[in-house]
Order: sequence, then C-alpha cells, then structure tokens
Amino acid sequence: MEITKSLSKDIKDAPNWFINALNEKPREATLNHSLGKVSYQVWDRNNNNVVLLIHGTGAHKKWWDPIAPLINNKFVIIAPDLPGMGESEHRSKYNFKGFGETLIEILKEEKFLKEHKKIFLIGHSLGGHIAGYIATEMPNYVDGLIMIDSPIRPPDYDYNKHISTGPLRKIKYYDNKVSILERFRLMPPQDCNNKWFLRYIAEHSIYNDKKGWRWRFDDKLFATLTRLNNYEFKFQCPALFIAGGKSLLLESKIMKYIKEAFNDSMAIEVIEDAAHHVPIDSPIELTSLINNYLKKWG
Repeated sequence: MEITKSLSKDIKDAPNWFINALNEKPREATLNHSLGKVSYQVWDRNNNNVVLLIHGTGAHKKWWDPIAPLINNKFVIIAPDLPGMGESEHRSKYNFKGFGETLIEILKEEKFLKEHKKIFLIGHSLGGHIAGYIATEMPNYVDGLIMIDSPIRPPDYDYNKHISTGPLRKIKYYDNKVSILERFRLMPPQDCNNKWFLRYIAEHSIYNDKKGWRWRFDDKLFATLTRLNNYEFKFQCPALFIAGGKSLLLESKIMKYIKEAFNDSMAIEVIEDAAHHVPIDSPIELTSLINNYLKKWG
C-alpha cells in the first residue's frame, strides 16, 4: 500500500463492512480521574447490557472502531484509551490495580453499575490480562470474560529465562506525517494482509506537537509498569480464551498450561489463520466468536 497523508485515500479499497463499521460513529467521552484524564468512546444502544473492549500495549481505543459495530446490538459498547496510551493522559507509574480501578470508574461514570447492567469484558493482549485481573480481583463487576491472545503463564514460570517482545520504543519526532506513518509496526512483529486496517490504526496512533510528529503512547510505560508475574487468575464468571493459531506469544507449553489449568473455568477457541494481533488479522471470525459466546451468556 502506498501511504499518503490522506486516510480516506489510503483506505479507499477497504471492504464494505469495514467502511460501514467506521461510519457508525461512537460518542466521545472523558473521565476526569485524579491521576489524569482518561479518554473513551461509547456506542450507545438503548442502554442495554455492556461490553467493555480493552486494547493492548501501546495501542488505543480506535483499534476497536471496525470491530465494535459488528458486536450484537443488544450491547452498549465501551472502548477506553488505557492510561498512558491513546488520548488518555500519562501517569508517573502504571499497575494493573490502577488500570482496573480506572475502567470500573468509567462504568460508574456511565451509570451502568448503578443500573445493574451485566458487564462483559473483552481484552486483547495486555487488555486481556487487565480483563482477567478485574474478573479475579473484582468478580462482582464481571458477568463474562474474553481474553484474546493474552499469554497466561504458570504461577511458577521462570521469568529470568523469559524472552520479552521488547519495550515500547523511545519516542522520537518526525518531520512530517507520512514519514511517521511509514514507520508504524505491530509488536511483536508479524505479517498482516489487512493493510487498510493497519493504516487506520496508524492514523490514530500519532499526533503533531511543537516538536513534530510522534507516537501517542507513554514510552516510560513498560519501565514503570508493575507486572503480573506469577499471578494466578481465578474466574467465577463464564470465560473464553481466543488464541491466534500463528501467535508467537503462545508457545506450546503456555497453551498446554492454559488448557489444563482452566479446563473447568474457561473455554478455548483458536483462530488458525491469525497471529497475535487477532482483531486485525481475522476481525470477522473474531466477532463471530464473540457474538456466539455473548449470546450464550447474555
């Protein structure tokens, strides 16, 4: 794909379902949190039960723009920018408790908890770990959980031998929009045939300030993040794990552990043609699975 400064020009050959989904505009909102403002968006659907979509590391709420409209219209959809990412303000440090409490505050802001709506959490990668953490630590808030290619490692996993996918790259500035768009990469690296999807999320991954064009994420996120190393997830609600069949993060030992440890508490589905970034690789297959399970649970 030839990249220009015009998003509409660059995605003109995207499939109709993608363009139609983008035309279903969400409501933009902000949570005035004591640690910094948090941006989120809502697809309002007659105030029914709620699906909360949680993005991965260094990503943002706009990753879900082509996905959310495909989810069953019985559900209100919320997609936040996690603190330190997207249009949300940066913090001095990050941890899962802070992420979880912030997302619960959004639900309170929207009055969904007061109205006793059912809450379903869906998270990709880091977002899946956050969803799993909320379901474990705050089970009364969660009626269903979907983790998308979020590696769950055994509690005795030796992190000294762990090969990391690498930190978020240090922020640098670019002279023009096209030059930074051309540098957009998925992490961990992988091929992706849906170039129009990549171009869309790249558009919303950058902004221009006085120094030039830069990425939106806080490059100190990983350095200050308290990890969930050796954490033991426990789910009381219905749960589903969706794996990318070609994911580099789900080695055979990890998948074996997930299948054995969560045999009685979590269903497992594999999208064979997807790598780690399942929402981009296989959006139609992913939303079909999501809708099937939400129908069972909802």
